[in-house]
Amino acid sequence: MKLFTKYNRVNITATIFVFVIGSIGFYLVLHYVLVKQLDDSLRAEQQEITGFVTQHNELPFIQNTRHQWIEIKPSAAPAIAARPHTVFLYNAREDESEPVRQLVFPIKANGAFYTVTVNKSETETEELLKLIILVTVSMIFLTLLFNYFINRRLIRRLWQPFYNTIAAIRDYRLQQPLKLRHEPIEEIGLLNDSLNAMTERINRDYLALRSLTENASHEMQTPLAVIHLKVESLLQTMERDERSVQQLMAIEDATQKLSKLHQSLLLLTKLENRQFLPNEQVNLTAVIQSWLEEKREMLGSKNIGLIVDCDQVVLPFHQHLAEILVGNLLNNAIRYTPAGGSIKITLSTKQLVITNSAANGSLDTEKLFQRFYKAGDSTEGTGLGLAIVQEICLLAGFHISYHYTASKHAFTIRFS
Repeated sequence: MKLFTKYNRVNITATIFVFVIGSIGFYLVLHYVLVKQLDDSLRAEQQEITGFVTQHNELPFIQNTRHQWIEIKPSAAPAIAARPHTVFLYNAREDESEPVRQLVFPIKANGAFYTVTVNKSETETEELLKLIILVTVSMIFLTLLFNYFINRRLIRRLWQPFYNTIAAIRDYRLQQPLKLRHEPIEEIGLLNDSLNAMTERINRDYLALRSLTENASHEMQTPLAVIHLKVESLLQTMERDERSVQQLMAIEDATQKLSKLHQSLLLLTKLENRQFLPNEQVNLTAVIQSWLEEKREMLGSKNIGLIVDCDQVVLPFHQHLAEILVGNLLNNAIRYTPAGGSIKITLSTKQLVITNSAANGSLDTEKLFQRFYKAGDSTEGTGLGLAIVQEICLLAGFHISYHYTASKHAFTIRFS
């Protein structure tokens, strides 16, 4: 949800709540004032009638109107005066009951007692009240509408520097520093200055780390190559002493493993530093087929059955990373598939699934993609293959998952 939408929802909800409470209070106060005016009018009529009877000792001439009428009826004894109250009387003209404000009081004229009932219709009051409420509600609606559009334009303009900052952060790359201009709005200016300083430090650290990685790569490869050449030279020139040959072969194996480990760690560092950009169109089907051609003899030597169901899939990716991704997954599949087992490769535009027979049950899903994890007591490989696969998937925006079912390992890579 966007910040503007969130603000508008809270603002409009709070405004409506305040207006509703205010409207209810306004209605009650207005109703009280209008009814009080009717009551004052009833008491004024009472004073006029009482004053006329006191002065002339006779009943006054009554002239009724549509909204006010007075009834004077003889009574055996003085009636008890009542306070003004509301009753509902039938209106023959409108054919409906309507609210009437009524005041009852006694008078005495010519030695006789009478009960006077003064009635004032509340219809006009109700209509006036409805009109006022209608005008009030209309004003509230117009105020909300006006407030919404004003806020929409104003807030968008005020927050535009913030959105510019967000866009710049979204497009930020380690290879180039982030340069945000200082904004006159204090909070946005402080944010931009802090981000500029932070990304400058990140950029310096990144350049230092990349330089260290490149230097380490160059400096380590040289002695490893020298060791490899010396061992090969010794193997060719020395006397055939079986024990010495075994020791030299062990050195050769350790050197090769160290070289692979160094290359894998270097690749992981480059992946974490985002030194690869998935900006090529890669034919993943061709990558898989090429790898299978290279490993056909190895598959045959272990008598591994191979099932391939691949659609023609081309993805925005990185050619070298695609080869590493496929190679690591399929190398693991061959390594951990028992002799006589099977491997199935399924490729579609949505996902890549590699399934292979399992020899020792499920893998540890919590440690599976950690560095240097090896299944069981295996000493083969560097233990970095799946960690590299996961980093490649993160870089490309893929999602990798593992599950074990029916004595088979299954790795699934979803492309979106």
